Formats: sequence, structure tokens, C-alpha cells
Amino acid sequence: MEMQYRRLGRAGIKVSVLSLGSWVTFHNQVQVDAAVEMMSAAREAGVNFFDNAEVYAGGKSEEVMGAALKKLGWRRGSYLVSTKFYWGLNDGPNERNTLNRKRLLEGIDGSLRRLGLDYVDLVFCHRPDRETPIEETARAMQDIVASGRAMYWGVSEWSADEIRAAWTVCDKYGWHKPTMEQPEYNLFRRERVEVEYARLYEDIGLGTTTWSPLASGLLTGKYQNGIPKDSRGALRGYDWLKDKLTDKDSLAKVQKLGKIAKELDCTLAQFALAWCAKNPHVSTVITGASRVEQVRENMKALEVLPKLTEDVMKRVDEVVGKPEVEE
Repeated sequence: MEMQYRRLGRAGIKVSVLSLGSWVTFHNQVQVDAAVEMMSAAREAGVNFFDNAEVYAGGKSEEVMGAALKKLGWRRGSYLVSTKFYWGLNDGPNERNTLNRKRLLEGIDGSLRRLGLDYVDLVFCHRPDRETPIEETARAMQDIVASGRAMYWGVSEWSADEIRAAWTVCDKYGWHKPTMEQPEYNLFRRERVEVEYARLYEDIGLGTTTWSPLASGLLTGKYQNGIPKDSRGALRGYDWLKDKLTDKDSLAKVQKLGKIAKELDCTLAQFALAWCAKNPHVSTVITGASRVEQVRENMKALEVLPKLTEDVMKRVDEVVGKPEVEE
């Protein structure tokens, strides 16, 4: 099955409906040679978007991806790379948990250095900063895009009101507007993408690069009998995931979803990825992997997409519950 490409909301740029992210894996679980292998496999399947962030592995994820891109030697116009800012890499009062102008302009230079690139395609404000005026943040993002260090800017895990406020400020001053949002979206987290942002797709042409399509691995089915030693749930520093991965109610739903996936002759992970991609407001589904085999397996989700009939989608809603739309 060929890769599909979707416009990033109303922007002219197109992203592959499945993309590859580096959170958790690059540097922590994957070094340069493995990254080269995984990115190659993704690209062979038609992936053109590779997601990253300053904070992933404390800047090391960008270094791994940068070194991999250098080895791969792809034509720069043929792929898209992102980075994101908010948490910072140092502890100074102006360097952590902020979207102030100084931090953003220093941040983009640091990321480009680590990635070995002249520009990134997408740059995100990784979380909202309620202490910095929205005008200051939006102006800094405008300057980053206007200077050619990024092509488009967007936000991640902002509320609909915050996105609209940023968009309105940019509209008022004729600045580059936020193009995309990067929200968590999966069978267990639907509210924001399906309900809260509903008006934004039409009103401002918002694109989405969604993350955690497998709910941190819960939707692979591998946590049905506890936490395997080689899984993300067993990684140091990821203890916060354990409650989520051992929740009885969720595991019971996973079991029912697994039966539907079996009927469609695919893995639960492929089914969960295809389900996310089925939503037309999802521009791209960011997949993660720690081995090249996982990349290839994930890409087979494309073959599941046509099997997601209205009837199948209805059955899924009966298992996981549909978010309520306010009248």
C-alpha cells in the first residue's frame, strides 16, 4: 500500500500520514547506526517527516538524528524535520519552562547546530507558557520563520483558546500564524482532537501532528500480563507510566480491541495506528520504534486503513466510548 500525504491543515506543505518520532528512543535506546537503519526503513515506506525536540534525551536525540541525516545524505528538500522548545536544557531562570524571546531564539540556534541543518521545517512551542505574553512568544516565532531558520511554526498541547489567541495576535500584526498543533491522540485520548479543537480546523485551518498513537505502548497489547523487562514501562525515569500501563479497565478494553484487530488480520498496534490516521483532521500520526522491524511493522498500518469501515468504527466506539460533543 502506498503512503498517503496530507496537507498540514491549510498550509501548502504535505506530510506523510505516518511519520517517525525520536522521543524516548533516540540516544536512550537507539544510537546513530540504528537510527540510520530505522529512518531508511521509514523513508522506503514513504515517510517524509521526522519529529524531534530539544528536550528529548537532553539534546542528544537531535545529535543522533543529525548524525544519521549526515550519513544518509538525503536531498534536503525531500524530507521534513521538526524541533520543539519549552522545557530547556539548563536551569537558569530564563532557560527552563519558558517561551520567552531570548530562550526561543537561542534554542533554535542550538537545535540547528545539533541537527547539523540550516533550518527545520516545523518548530513547535512544546507547551504553553502562561507567564510570557502571547505577543512576545508569537513575535519570536515570527522572527524565527522570517529569518529562514524554520518554515512553519506551531504549538503542542495548547488549549483551543490559547491557539486561537496566538493566531489572532499574528493575524492582527501580519505575522506568520501557527500552522499546526501536536496533541496526544489515541483510542484512549480523543477529547482534545475530536471535540476541543473541532472549530479550529475550519476556522483557522489547523493541522495536527499527533503523538502517542499507541498510548505509550498500551495499545500494542504487550502489557496484558504485566510490564516486560525490555519495554518502555521498564525504562528508568518512566515510572509515571506504570499506573497507566497496568490499569485493569484499560487492559480489558485493549483485549476487546485486540479481537477486532484479529478479525481484520492485523496486529493491535497496526489497528491503533490506522484508527488514528482514519481521522481526516489528523495530518500525520507520529510513530515510534526502538528497532527497524518495528518501523516496518508500523508502516503496514497503511494496509489496515481501507478495512476501517463505518461498522468497525462503531464497534470501536462501543469498546472505548466516544467523547461527548457539547451542543
